Amino acid sequence: MPAARADRPRRTVSAWRPRVPGVVEVFHARFTEYAYPMHVHDAWTLLIVDDGAVRYDLDRHEHGTPHDTVSLLPPHVPHNGAPATPDGFRKRVLYLDGTHLGDDLIGAAVDRPDLRDPLLRRRVGQVHAALVGPGDELEAESRLTLVGERLRAHLRSRDDAARAPRRAPVLARRLRELLDARVVEGLGLAEAAGLLSVHPAHLVRAFSGAYGIAPHQYLMSRRVGRARRLLLDGRSPSEVAVTTGFYDQAHLTRHFRKLVGVTPGRYRAGGR
Repeated sequence: MPAARADRPRRTVSAWRPRVPGVVEVFHARFTEYAYPMHVHDAWTLLIVDDGAVRYDLDRHEHGTPHDTVSLLPPHVPHNGAPATPDGFRKRVLYLDGTHLGDDLIGAAVDRPDLRDPLLRRRVGQVHAALVGPGDELEAESRLTLVGERLRAHLRSRDDAARAPRRAPVLARRLRELLDARVVEGLGLAEAAGLLSVHPAHLVRAFSGAYGIAPHQYLMSRRVGRARRLLLDGRSPSEVAVTTGFYDQAHLTRHFRKLVGVTPGRYRAGGR
C-alpha cells in the first residue's frame, strides 16, 4: 500500500458559540500544512497551542507560540499563521469581545502578544474544559473572569500600556470606517476614492501601509468573520453567503477555506 494517504495534511475543526458572556466563539483545530494568510478579527484572539507550534506575523513582527505560551492577538490588527514544526499544530482559541479587554490595551498586546505565564495557561485550559459540554457555563464564566483579570495585569504592567490606542493615519482610518460600515454591501475603490477625494492608488497604498493588509483582504476578513457566527447559529452556507455579502456560495467557500482552513459546510458540521 502506498504511504501517500498517511502523509496527506490533516485538518480537523470544532467550533461553537457558548452561552457565556464575553465569548464570541470557541475554536479547536488541528492543522498540518495549512497556513493562514493575512487577515483580521473584530474580537480578541486568545490562543494556546497543545501540540507543535505556530509562527505568525503581527504588526510586521514575527512571533511564535511554543506549547507553554499564551498568545493574545488584539482585534483589528492583521496577522497570519503557519505551522512552525513538520507535524503541524493543534490549537485551542477563545475569541473574546470587549467585556474583559478594552481597546485601550491593544497597543500593549501588539508589542508583546506572547505571554509566558504557567498559571495563566492553566486557567485558559480550564476555561476550555468547562466549555466543552453544556451545563458548566457558570464555571466557564467564573474562570474566564480570572483569566481576564490576569491578562489585564500583564498588559497594564508594561510601560507603554498607558498610552492611547495606536491610531492609523487619517486617510487609512477613514477608509477602514467606510469598509466597516459597508461590510455586506461592499465598497468599490473608485467610489471610496471619490468619497475621500484622493487617487485610488494613493488610497490603496495608504491603507496597506497603515494596516499591513490590502483593503479587499480586510473586507473579506470581516465578511468571513460574520459568516462564521451565522454558520454556528445553524444557518446554511447558501443563506450565509447572501447575508454576508458574497456573490454566491462558491464565492463564500473560496474565501472561507482560505481564511479558516475548511469549507463552510465542514465548519458548520463541526459546530455544537
